[in-house]
Amino acid sequence: MISTEKLSLTPEQLLALPEEDATCELVDGQAVPKHEPMSPKRFHARLQPILWRILEDWCSAAECPKPGSAHTGWAIVLTRQGEPWIPVPDITYISNERLPIEAMADEPCSAIPELVVEILSPDQSFGAALQKAAGIPRVWIVDPQAKSITVFYPDAPPKTFTGSQAIQEDFLPGLKVVPQDVFAQARIP
Repeated sequence: MISTEKLSLTPEQLLALPEEDATCELVDGQAVPKHEPMSPKRFHARLQPILWRILEDWCSAAECPKPGSAHTGWAIVLTRQGEPWIPVPDITYISNERLPIEAMADEPCSAIPELVVEILSPDQSFGAALQKAAGIPRVWIVDPQAKSITVFYPDAPPKTFTGSQAIQEDFLPGLKVVPQDVFAQARIP
């Protein structure tokens, strides 16, 4: 008889797998391709570098009160419901305070970042994207179809920003993101 039981991977085993075309996340002990069953589409591909550039310009500016770095596709080592979990957000911002430059190595992020950004693809559910939120102080869910950015807070209800409503708060001092400007720059009709 052939066994169909799936073997559970540890974080170390996931990270030791050979690199493939698909980025995998560790979810419930399984290597799950990040964009399964969908693949990023044009809107996703246009928005990711624009949002990354906005965050990177802000956090690397000499006058930034919370310097750090922004990353695309960087795995984060977390625990969710007592189990190891390694999500790969579309964009991550982490301050030098949480992860000093000298502590950065060519490996998954070992500290909880201040912000992760997930850009919804047409076949992706809002709930699936929100699962990235485990223990992360700010999560932005970008919806290209609605031209909105919903910000999730650990201690308050989420707030959806559209049009000229600026995302601006003390937690990320000096950062100002205006959804209509982001979507216009991405040339999303």
